[in-house]
Amino acid sequence: QVIKCKAAVMWEANKPFSIEEVEVAPPKAHEVRIKIMATGICRSDDHVVTGGLVMPFPIILGHEAAGVVESVGQGVTSIKPGDKVIPLFAPQCGECSSCLSTKGNLCSKNDIDSAVGLMPDGTSRFTCKGKTIHHFVGTSTFTEYTVVHESAVAKIDSAAPLEKVCLIGCGFSTGYGAALQTAKVEPGSTCAIFGLGGVGLSVLMGCKAAGASRIIAVDINSDKFAKAKELGATDCVNPKDFKKPVHEVLIEMTGQGVDYSFEVIGRTETMVSALACCQYNYGVSVIVGVPPAAQKITFDPMLLFTGRTWKGSVFGGWKSKDSVPKLVADYMKKKFVLDPLITHTLPFTKINEGFDLLRTGK
Repeated sequence: QVIKCKAAVMWEANKPFSIEEVEVAPPKAHEVRIKIMATGICRSDDHVVTGGLVMPFPIILGHEAAGVVESVGQGVTSIKPGDKVIPLFAPQCGECSSCLSTKGNLCSKNDIDSAVGLMPDGTSRFTCKGKTIHHFVGTSTFTEYTVVHESAVAKIDSAAPLEKVCLIGCGFSTGYGAALQTAKVEPGSTCAIFGLGGVGLSVLMGCKAAGASRIIAVDINSDKFAKAKELGATDCVNPKDFKKPVHEVLIEMTGQGVDYSFEVIGRTETMVSALACCQYNYGVSVIVGVPPAAQKITFDPMLLFTGRTWKGSVFGGWKSKDSVPKLVADYMKKKFVLDPLITHTLPFTKINEGFDLLRTGK
């Protein structure tokens, strides 16, 4: 059956979300229809609104969520109605070169770089007012019901609190994994984190879990420092408090630069700063924030020639379908906390207020 439900539709860029009645088609072969119970708001959603991440409109955004399976299409065997699940914006088909490699996690079936805004078969499951509505990175969670491909959904512990573990669908896993999986932070090392939103704080938790001895939190909003310290930051730096560039401040603080740095904002200037502040010969810098569209980076190649490593990390380097159920299990065993990452809980109809809170740094 077609389901009629509420969704937050983004008709065009730089406009508020519009709560509309949409029709959600039944799942086709190898697809799963999910009732969304909780969804997080992520800066990557806002990048689409502002044009920093280019996607086709109209679109239903949202990619960090948890829900319950309503129905499954033909050929779906691993998941059944009633299962608790997390949709995966980085799918895992198990067949492409990245899925088959132990080094990779960004499945070629992802819709992050191609930005087609449709299901793998090239069609949409959403219509509104007679118009086709695009999907967002294969998930589209700002709706009461969504349809995802079987490769883009993970079954999780039926006892997991969905309003918490939805964060494992993006923000927490992305940050935590950037430290543990991508950078492979070692005990006793020194780390710098640029940007202390939900993902930056999750990087911080990852650095702490890895046994880093010094964790320097960098943000231009000093209101973020109390929570950073609570989660394990040893130092907090506001670049606005200094006349000199922040990478010079960090090199002075540490003597020779940090072992690991993380850019968790998505700005080209801070990406170069994060690279420059890590140790000149063996420092590793990881880009975690989504880079802005149509912007290029200019930097002195000597920064890399001396031996630094510059890496990117999508979804924290985790193979999504394999790792998400394990991360949920770890949360249930209290191996990490999620509560400090949740500042507000709002009803779905107040989604625009939620984005205002995000944009004002609250």
